[in-house]
Amino acid sequence: MEGRFETFTVLINRISRNIRKIKNQEMADYRLRSAHISCLYYLYLAPGLTVTELSERCEEDKATVSRALEYLEENGYLTGGDPGARRYKSPLRLTEKGAEVAGKIAGKIDRVLNEVSVELTEEERVEFYRCLTLISNRLDILSQRDHEEENP
Repeated sequence: MEGRFETFTVLINRISRNIRKIKNQEMADYRLRSAHISCLYYLYLAPGLTVTELSERCEEDKATVSRALEYLEENGYLTGGDPGARRYKSPLRLTEKGAEVAGKIAGKIDRVLNEVSVELTEEERVEFYRCLTLISNRLDILSQRDHEEENP
């Protein structure tokens, strides 16, 4: 199958770029970036996540998430939880302002997901996500194996 690499990488890159573009366009009024949006969204879905849990859900390293959370806290979108607790283990909560914006983000995400899957049947959508998960898991295994081979 000629062109598989090009097709696969180009399409994945286009999807990723368009997701970032939509996130940035929609949140420009709030002066938020992609990492901020992910943090707000996941805290909206699961209030009380810790930095570690949020990093796992966002698939971002703790440093990136910590910077995003610092910005969000400084700008009134969330509170850092228990003042005496260690930062990474402290549950995070959205403020009223944060919950309002996160609700708008969640609504936009729902609309985009509905729009992009309008031409798919429910079975096709389920199969697509199943295949995407298999590909992602396999790439994780391959990248880990390659890393281990390079750094024994």
